[in-house]
Amino acid sequence: MKKKLKKFLKISLIPIIIFIFAHLAVYIYCLITPKMEINKDSSLYLYDKDEELVFQTDDDWVPLEKISQNLINATISTEDKYFYKHIGFDYLRIAKAALTNIVSRSKSEGASTITQQYARNLFLNFDKTWKRKLDEALLAFELEVHYSKDEILEGYLNTINYGNVYGIEAASKYYFGKSAEDLSIAESAMLAGIPQSPSNYSPTKNYDLAKERQKIVLGMMKKNKVITEEEYNDALNTELNIIGKSQSSTLNSIGYFRDAVLSELESIKEIPTSLIETGGLRIYTTLDTEAQEDLENSVYSYINDDTKVETAAIMMDPNTGGIMALIGGNDYSKSQFNRVLNSKRQVGSTMKPLLYYTALESGFTASSSFTSEKTTFTFSSEQKYSPKNYNDNYANGPISMAAAISYSDNIYAVKTHLFLGENMLINTAKRVGITSNLSPLPSLALGTGEISLIEMATGYSSFANLGYKVTPHFIKKVEDSKGNILYESNEETESILNSSLTYILNEMMTYTYNKNFIDYNYPTLISLLPNITHKYAIKSGTTDTDLWIMGYTPEVVLGVWNGYDDNSIVESTEYSYHKNIWIDTMETYFKDHDTSWYEIPDNVVGVLVDPITGNIASEDSEKKEMFYYLKGTEPTIDSSSKDLESVFKEEVKTSE
Repeated sequence: MKKKLKKFLKISLIPIIIFIFAHLAVYIYCLITPKMEINKDSSLYLYDKDEELVFQTDDDWVPLEKISQNLINATISTEDKYFYKHIGFDYLRIAKAALTNIVSRSKSEGASTITQQYARNLFLNFDKTWKRKLDEALLAFELEVHYSKDEILEGYLNTINYGNVYGIEAASKYYFGKSAEDLSIAESAMLAGIPQSPSNYSPTKNYDLAKERQKIVLGMMKKNKVITEEEYNDALNTELNIIGKSQSSTLNSIGYFRDAVLSELESIKEIPTSLIETGGLRIYTTLDTEAQEDLENSVYSYINDDTKVETAAIMMDPNTGGIMALIGGNDYSKSQFNRVLNSKRQVGSTMKPLLYYTALESGFTASSSFTSEKTTFTFSSEQKYSPKNYNDNYANGPISMAAAISYSDNIYAVKTHLFLGENMLINTAKRVGITSNLSPLPSLALGTGEISLIEMATGYSSFANLGYKVTPHFIKKVEDSKGNILYESNEETESILNSSLTYILNEMMTYTYNKNFIDYNYPTLISLLPNITHKYAIKSGTTDTDLWIMGYTPEVVLGVWNGYDDNSIVESTEYSYHKNIWIDTMETYFKDHDTSWYEIPDNVVGVLVDPITGNIASEDSEKKEMFYYLKGTEPTIDSSSKDLESVFKEEVKTSE
């Protein structure tokens, strides 16, 4: 029996001795290696297009003694209760996590200490691989060798992600409007709960989930005896005032732009996640601060705390794809959901310019006509479709394409769509950068497809720049803390549309507010005419649930949307917000910036015609308007406009 016991002890001693010597070897290795630099600049600095600092994700690095003991207790209780006792690793937690992962055959369970998390934040990515875990362990050991526990904890609290707000001082000011040293138990528990899942536990994103997490943190604090039962109950029942506003910028909605920048930053392959987490990066963005201010002033002159309908707006440089300004919703502090990037809605008649460019490319001209009248389209499967014009207003005769654009005539649009073939519009949409899935339906011509605002701005940019496809982006350049360029946007463009046909379309899109088209109907944007001092190409779109307006000059594309997140019907009293925001923004912006219009291409000719029929105007015509054509396709005194109605009736069955 004694021999067996001795043998067992000898066998048991071997791994213990190996373990001790391995630790000693690693300790010596870490001791002789150069001391790792802990970058105390964990901020990400965002600059506008003029390289002026507009946002800093972390206000400043605060020493541990300037951080509330409540927050320290909450963090240690939640993340690593033996932080001051271990040497960088909690072996009991590691054993438990390993057992759980073996049983579940996954790597879902973690056992990282604060030291390991800090090492990962500083130098590594978040991949759940064994190599990363080994690297993390070695770096954690190095931190423990070269730095004190207080220094490690201080670094951790100043660099951790609190929901796209990095560092405890920035988080304290962002969520509660106070310094980290003034945090209460309730506030500390709320903040300490965020790092486990910043996207879920941020109180500005999901307050209910954040409260559930806060309760767990308070329970851990009570269990670890850093708060009493009474303090637990008081903190749990304390009503917290979540501010959710940054003090780094005077722009109200800069949070939407910042979030978009950080999201794009994470997608750039040239920049490792470790560098983003470490901080110190200088991010030079496409933000035009003046444009953002003009857009905000216009939006908030119509939208206030009592306004229920949501707003989204984007200004884009059509020549580069750079986003100049962006508003993702009425109030960032109440909703961080970015409706420019992440919401897909029915675009209504703002789809029609894509259709009419397709028609021009297929041989239509500004004078090509269809009959505008009540129409029921009957298909081979006996399915019927009966679109209507706004207010049931019809010409009951042929109208030109230019007039169809001015009045946003739905019958003309559907006839054009069916005449061309329903896949033609989808192909054009894809060419100009619209990536949403669109179905080849008759109603697609009227904008029943769901598309995001940034996609529409990208598509309209191809019209504004006379035929080039651009890639929308927020970041121009990224530098590290030493000024080394890590990434630079190439802003390449690709020629995809005919520039002469694009010019013709752009001219027709000025007819939406042209008083020469006042006839049996009114141009859809004639109400804006008194406020217009520059030439714009504009198209609006209206559905029961969505209000759109898209427009541009050679320098700027601006899109504005109003609607409800739950697809509620928009009230008639809310119908003018998007239009007023659009014109106010453009007119204000171009008070201080030069604007121009397009030069007529050499192969394009202008002809005076009757704006409704598209026929060449006689000398005694009451109304005349300049239409533009490719040379050789223009009407003459001996010819009439190209009436496609008879051809359409031969190719598509209709029942009227």
